[in-house]
Amino acid sequence: MNKSDLVDAVAAKTGLTKAQSSDAIDAVVDAVQETLKEGGQVSLVGFGVFSTGERAARTGRNPRTGLEIHIAAARLPKFKPGKGLRDAVALPKVVEVPQPQPPVKTAKPVAKPAKPEAKAEKGGKKK
Repeated sequence: MNKSDLVDAVAAKTGLTKAQSSDAIDAVVDAVQETLKEGGQVSLVGFGVFSTGERAARTGRNPRTGLEIHIAAARLPKFKPGKGLRDAVALPKVVEVPQPQPPVKTAKPVAKPAKPEAKAEKGGKKK
């Protein structure tokens, strides 16, 4: 979705004209940018938090030459999505329902027939 698609969607949902929707979107974006430029943060409950983060200066390498270069410190915008946005975007959780297992039939142990030779030996053969 690009800005013109967003303007169309806002106009359709709010009943505003496309020009009014474009002005409203521009005003929101400008307000967020100005707040972040001043070092503040913008919290939209259920949507997320726009804030800034500091990145320290560091030494890097030029991938072509392998020479070390100095990378300056920077202040960058950050966005942390809120629970409402995360839940709206997340894939539905698949919950596996355990299938009932059929009862296992256990057979009673069958007595093994005695060996006839064993009885004969016990029978008292004398040598």
